[in-house]
Parts: sequence; C-alpha cells; structure tokens
Amino acid sequence: MNTQNFKWTRQPKDFKITDGKVYITTLPHTDLWQKTYYHFRNDNAPVFQIETNEKFFSFIVKTDFSGSQQRFDQCGVVLYLDSDNWIKGSVEYENDEFQHLGSVVTNHGYSDWATTEIPASVKVMWYRLSRREDDYCIECSEDGKRFRQMRVCHLHEGGGKIRFGIYACSPEESSFTAVFSDMQLSECAWQAHDGQQPDEE
Repeated sequence: MNTQNFKWTRQPKDFKITDGKVYITTLPHTDLWQKTYYHFRNDNAPVFQIETNEKFFSFIVKTDFSGSQQRFDQCGVVLYLDSDNWIKGSVEYENDEFQHLGSVVTNHGYSDWATTEIPASVKVMWYRLSRREDDYCIECSEDGKRFRQMRVCHLHEGGGKIRFGIYACSPEESSFTAVFSDMQLSECAWQAHDGQQPDEE
C-alpha cells in the first residue's frame, strides 16, 4: 500500500515513514476511549488512515511493539470516523508477565473493551480488519499466516465512506516507538455467512 494516500488525524510529534514502514513514537497521556465504566473521554492518539467507499475488503498490518514498557502502551489497527465512532484492535502492555490482546468498539460515544491475556514475551502481532458493508471483523496472527478471530461487530455509522489504518498511544506516563509494516489491502477474506438463515420478517 502506498502510504502517500494516508492522512493523519492528530499527527504525532515524532514519526518516520520509510521503506514501507511507519514508525510512531508515542507521547504520554495519549489514548482513545469514550466514557464507559471509567467515565472519562480520551481522544488524542495519533491515527494514520486511508479513506474508502469500498464495502468489502480486508486490511492487514504487522505491528512491532518491542519498546512497550508501561501499562496500557499500545499500537494496532484502527477504523476512526470521529471521536464518538471507531474501532481499534491492539496489544496493551500490562506487566512483565502478561499483556492484553483486545479490541474496542465505540458507537455513539460509548466504548467497550474485550480482551484476553497473552504472554508478555509476544512483541509482534499482525491484524486483519475486514469489512462487509457496516459489519466488521478483527483478526490477529502471530505469524502473518494463520489468523484467529478476535471480534465481529457492527459500527452504527460505518456504512458509508470510512477511514481505516493504524494508531499508537501511551495512556500513562510513557513513550515508545511502534513499528508498522507489511500493510496490504485485498478482497474481503471474511466470507459471507452460510449457516443459520436470517429470521423471516
């Protein structure tokens, strides 16, 4: 993918784009979160995205977060429409033993958070974000070959023109450099459902 077609939402102070890689150095107290449970709103993480009207596609990106060191340091895939409507998938640093592989879906200003613990030794993760109209699927892979489903979700405002790409942030007093590479755009790898049929209306 040509990164020249990407645009920043909140350009980071320190970044580099070279040889198909994007390096983002986070600033402390940057995050994406809206209200639910914690009751605060954080909407200042740098986001680097491309715009599309395409209704069916898959986007793959490799993330290297070897430098993450403080609780909640994170980087990953994102679909950010505005402060109240977005999706993200990432690994969030927790401690020397484990970290959280998870996703957040924010609809109309309320975020959720679905996670599972993975070993702290994992420092690289691929993500595949797939779109089928206004429904989305996030998958992850440790080798870029075998992807596992993380999340199927609906984005209420995600049926028209959208923007998707990458992000990185450090919600606490921290900074690290996230490395993104191997970005690919392809036909939708998330196949249409062929099991239980919809209820008759």
